[in-house]
Amino acid sequence: MAFWDNLFPGRTAQFDMGGAGADAIDLTRRRPTVSLTKQGAAGGNLRVNLSWRMRTSDFDARPRQSGQLLRHPSRLFKPEIVQGHTQGMVNVDLDLGCLYELTDGSKGVVQPLGDLLGDLNSAPYVKLSGDDRFGGSSGETIFVNLDHKDEIKRLLFFAYIYDQTPAFDRTQAKVTLYPSNGPRIEIDLDERAPQARSCAVFALENVKGELTVRREVRFVYGFQAELDRLYGWGLQWGRGYKSKA
Repeated sequence: MAFWDNLFPGRTAQFDMGGAGADAIDLTRRRPTVSLTKQGAAGGNLRVNLSWRMRTSDFDARPRQSGQLLRHPSRLFKPEIVQGHTQGMVNVDLDLGCLYELTDGSKGVVQPLGDLLGDLNSAPYVKLSGDDRFGGSSGETIFVNLDHKDEIKRLLFFAYIYDQTPAFDRTQAKVTLYPSNGPRIEIDLDERAPQARSCAVFALENVKGELTVRREVRFVYGFQAELDRLYGWGLQWGRGYKSKA
């Protein structure tokens, strides 16, 4: 039973979890695509989760020489001195969003900004479950109703930094897909782009009835409008704000 099942008793059948206990498929530069249709997962609800945790400012600067650890084994258990940031920890609010295009030509976005949360049982068949502002273990989740796959042309999932700190390189972020059948699919946002504010993570496309997931992991220095231009969505963008929690 998942952790959130205890939080919401009686609602465990609302979404198909899928992929529990199965091996994971890592999408990388060398292996960027996987077919949901071929693994029998082109139906039910696809769960897409963004999770992250912040690094200390000197996380990557720790001495890694095995000789030093052999000479001073106690350093394995000694806290590192944090430098380079007034709070010692990068405070980043990552958001998960999805640009959608349906086969009838309608387009739009599902995201926390503007409370554009979508809908699972009617167009766009994409639903954001909530906004995690602290990088908790549950992260942020978007569901896609693949029982309506014939009405979906393409989806582009992206992550962006809401606050004023462009620090993708200081977070350890991962997007995990949980299909209704077969192994989960994992995409690490592990490429360094210190000043980037947004990242196109993956595309889900319906080509002649076959649903394919394609890794993007493409960092940009702007926000949704720049992703829109890169992928040719053609939406009109304005400044957006989150509702106060």
